Amino acid sequence: MRNFIKLVLVAAWALDCAGLVSAQSINAAGATFPEFIYKKWFSDYRNSHAGVEINDQAIGSGGGIRQLTVGTVDFGATDRPLSDKEMAALKIKPIYFPTVVGAIVPAYNLPGVNTQLKFTGEVLAGIFLGKITTWNDPRIAGLNQGVKLPAEDIAVTHRSDGSGTTFVFTEYLSKVSPAWKAGPGVNQSPKWPTGVGEPQNDGIAGFVKQTPGAIGYVELTFILMNKGMQYGQVENAAGNFVNATVESVTAAAEGVTSFPVSITNAAGKNAYPISSMTYLLIPSMIPDAKKRAAITGFLSWMLTDGQKTAASLGYAPLPKELIAAEQKQLVQVK
Repeated sequence: MRNFIKLVLVAAWALDCAGLVSAQSINAAGATFPEFIYKKWFSDYRNSHAGVEINDQAIGSGGGIRQLTVGTVDFGATDRPLSDKEMAALKIKPIYFPTVVGAIVPAYNLPGVNTQLKFTGEVLAGIFLGKITTWNDPRIAGLNQGVKLPAEDIAVTHRSDGSGTTFVFTEYLSKVSPAWKAGPGVNQSPKWPTGVGEPQNDGIAGFVKQTPGAIGYVELTFILMNKGMQYGQVENAAGNFVNATVESVTAAAEGVTSFPVSITNAAGKNAYPISSMTYLLIPSMIPDAKKRAAITGFLSWMLTDGQKTAASLGYAPLPKELIAAEQKQLVQVK
């Protein structure tokens, strides 16, 4: 009887502990650029670390920054640095933690065109400025000799929400096109001269997939997850037309030792030009000791085991130098 009571007490204690551990819930929100790798990481971490539940809302970088500012999430996710105004609005200053490197690609839908198209930055800027309006325009045809392009109107789509993906795309266009730089410029929510707005990366991918003649810009993984979607090669700073791959994105981040940093239009003959790092914004002060331990524990795991799964989803792992720098700054989270 005494042993039975002990077993009951031990079981009750175990259930209580499990309840306490399972109650450690962490909320995050932000960028859709890294949505697929974050879903995998948060699931894998929950499975290997019982009791830590990370709930993420992929609502765009702008939304993640807003939610972090008002305090409705424990950390945010963004593909772009915060502005001085945004940083000043935060009660607790965040620390940037790069997570992976990814690519933004021009996605299009041209039935019957089976050759992967080539684009320069000037041509992409012309399309999104509304100055190139048909697929058989000489400026597109000149880059794709031998490809029979249709005399069809280009249906442009762009993000309707505040987007880090848009920020990176417009930053690239501003670097390679004086007309774009003097017009819409670098912005997460630019004043688009043409096109239909769609929310988030999956909204753009859905529009392009369903609309013959469409073109948009999405993170590479959204292409890989939608088999058969078309996307183009882009001319890089060395004058080479490059396909977005883990290797070409890795080449764009080569030599990077600090962050946040821009890697669009990076030097290097094999670098994909519309590449970007994406970041978690971790508050520098987390008063709840258990939550702080859970978040820093995840970050430590992300920088080691988590990096091993990045390439399987079309992202490039971080350079070793950046991982070492991030591991050192973990102690800054108090």
